[in-house]
Amino acid sequence: MAEYLSTEPYRGTRDFLPEDMSIRQQVFGHLYEAIETFGYQRYDGPILEPVEIYEAKSSREIVEQQLYTLTDRGGRRLALRPEMTPSVARMIAGNLGKLSFPVRWYSHPNCHRYERPQRGRVREHWQINVDLFGSASSNVEVEFIELVHAMMASLGATRDMYVLRMSDRVLLNAIFSEVLEVPGEQTRPVAGLLDRWEKYPQDKLREDAAEIGLSDAQFTRLGEVVEAGEAVLDELSAEARAGSKLIEVMSSHARDLIKVDPLIVRGFDYYTSTVFEVFDTDPQNRRSLFGGGRYDNLVGLYTAQEVPGFGFGMGDVTIMDFLSTHGLLPAANNKVDVVVIPTAEELHAPAHTAAASLRATGLRTTTPLEVRKLGKEISRANKAGARAVVIVGKQDWETGHVTVRDLASGEQHQVPLNRVTEVVQKALEQHENPPE
Repeated sequence: MAEYLSTEPYRGTRDFLPEDMSIRQQVFGHLYEAIETFGYQRYDGPILEPVEIYEAKSSREIVEQQLYTLTDRGGRRLALRPEMTPSVARMIAGNLGKLSFPVRWYSHPNCHRYERPQRGRVREHWQINVDLFGSASSNVEVEFIELVHAMMASLGATRDMYVLRMSDRVLLNAIFSEVLEVPGEQTRPVAGLLDRWEKYPQDKLREDAAEIGLSDAQFTRLGEVVEAGEAVLDELSAEARAGSKLIEVMSSHARDLIKVDPLIVRGFDYYTSTVFEVFDTDPQNRRSLFGGGRYDNLVGLYTAQEVPGFGFGMGDVTIMDFLSTHGLLPAANNKVDVVVIPTAEELHAPAHTAAASLRATGLRTTTPLEVRKLGKEISRANKAGARAVVIVGKQDWETGHVTVRDLASGEQHQVPLNRVTEVVQKALEQHENPPE
């Protein structure tokens, strides 16, 4: 017995058949349009990057557990990109003399992380990244808040289906030092504890708090801070509040578009101020969909010039889960519109002429590669989703005519070759706009 290779994709990666790709193209197309209405331009970059750019600023979890790494023949340590932000920061720094700031860019790369595959997490995913460089104004935050809502609306989502929760690293650090009295060396582990607050039972959180050196009183106070939500900001010093972009956002017209939430931490080390996440509100999928924030020091890995940045990444897995949960996934739209069928070998030339004229109008048109019985070809056209066929038969073609058949109604008309496109388009329009 011959042994064949497995037809399954590598664990944590996915195959996308044409129907899947049709749905994805529609979803992403809506998102591209929404992003571009805000003036963002698309770019791309390499899938391989030096490991060092992730070791410098990405989360420890990514660097220590999730990087796909390799060493090339020159001894250079490389990684399959796990995220796009370090790459775009490198590109901005490398083109400072050519760019006019603020720069508004977006991309849609595939990224790789060695994760345990589960709902919402795979090892290869596609992520829409949107970034703005060159402005420290809180108007950047406002623009991104509006952009996020525009993107969600482009997918058919209403405001009750999701919530945009925003926090601020500046305020969070002030909460740690001024309210919880946590020393600087405990800031990172306490932030990690806060990030897990909604995911673990209180007994487990209390154990973790003790391990990182929090007293019972501090742990209890941390719980009070979580419960207080936005109200905890009133306990902070004027100095801390003055350094916060979020406080400025809260005084803008975007205030009603966000929920202020100190639980939002985000794991990446490069965030310096505002951070946000968008959450699904459906109980069946109550999870973070995507997020991002302000990173004013990341370009500093490559240049002494200060270039503030703000951006986010929207992964394909979680956004598709969201659309599925809310019944917002579009139907596949990759079927053939028309099939042009020659009934004899010598009729392939006029069939190809008719097909070319139909394609010129944007109709998805195929022709059989071999001559078969007409009934079988019409049946194949139906299965392919065609709404009409053009039959090039011997007798009709002797007078320069072909037959256009509407597959839904069964109606057919003999027409000269130069009228094929007109008659087919009229038949298809009746499908799209049936008479009342």
